[in-house]
Amino acid sequence: MKAVRFHGRRDIRVEDVAAPSAPLAPGQVLIKPIITGICGTDLHEYIAGPIVTPVTPHVYTGATNPQILGHEFSAVVVDTGADVVNVKAGDRVSIQPLVSPRNDYYGRRGLYHLSPKMGCIGLSWAWGGMGELAVVNDYNVVPVPAGVSDIQAAMIEPAAVAIYGVDRGGVQSGSTVLVSGAGPIGALTLLAVRAAGAATIFVSEPNPNRLAKAKELVPGIIAIDPTKDDLEQIIRDHTEEGVGVDVALECVGLEASLNACVKAVRSQGKVVQTGLHLKPASIDAMLWALKDITVEATWCYPVQIWPRIIRMVEAGLLPLEKVVTASIAAEDVVRDGFEALLDKAGKHLKILVTV
Repeated sequence: MKAVRFHGRRDIRVEDVAAPSAPLAPGQVLIKPIITGICGTDLHEYIAGPIVTPVTPHVYTGATNPQILGHEFSAVVVDTGADVVNVKAGDRVSIQPLVSPRNDYYGRRGLYHLSPKMGCIGLSWAWGGMGELAVVNDYNVVPVPAGVSDIQAAMIEPAAVAIYGVDRGGVQSGSTVLVSGAGPIGALTLLAVRAAGAATIFVSEPNPNRLAKAKELVPGIIAIDPTKDDLEQIIRDHTEEGVGVDVALECVGLEASLNACVKAVRSQGKVVQTGLHLKPASIDAMLWALKDITVEATWCYPVQIWPRIIRMVEAGLLPLEKVVTASIAAEDVVRDGFEALLDKAGKHLKILVTV
């Protein structure tokens, strides 16, 4: 079968590989991926990897590079192993890609995303969404109703990252919120913030294409270019008595963005770190103390969040498809996918791949 595989830094190939072989083990599901998103993690692997893809056998899954990529995807169930009761052949599903022990300290508490042995389909698992077939666990497949499209089902994984950040920030009806960064996760966070009922939404983004896209996604937001505009002053001008926002969500993973969020939030407000920092950040701890703020950090998402997001999408509260800027064939994944996402002009947010 055909698959997109990561071999090493700037080395991604479309190759013929052996298809999954029968029989399926109990609890396993054979799926045919429909469409798969290129994630920022995939991009980091491409430009600087291996980072999370395993050079030696993964401690839990045993997977090693070359790795079939793709952890944001929708699929159709082809077959099921014994004891699988949540899906049947022909069901359309969204993939929850985290794999981890069910019986370690975190697994016993339902905190599967925090297990030190956690692996991920498409990053540290034998299979991924950018292949013609894949084998996953029954807990990795979540059925989607007819009212949720294949594209929307593929976008639930990155949406889970955004929703989790919004949850941790306690965004609610009437909140004032800053989203720092309008990349893929920032854009999804804007949709999530609006769905949560935020009354005043600011977005800070230096890329004009992404800033324009943000205004298109959520009409009425206050768009700020921090390289040209006075972010703090604009937020003071648009919040009660100039106190700042209730919640600031950092979706870039940069020191300057984190510190801007701390300055923008009101006293006893919340800053949520959603973007992943690739190096340590210097912070003004005294300012944190003086403002008596809460800083929340997030890693992945609680896997139980899938049904809730599916309901939000089906109800029209979360139009995930609007973040998609291109759909491409596997054969063009390097040129029109990974390289396009590295373009400094930043015309794309989410590119989907069909194998």
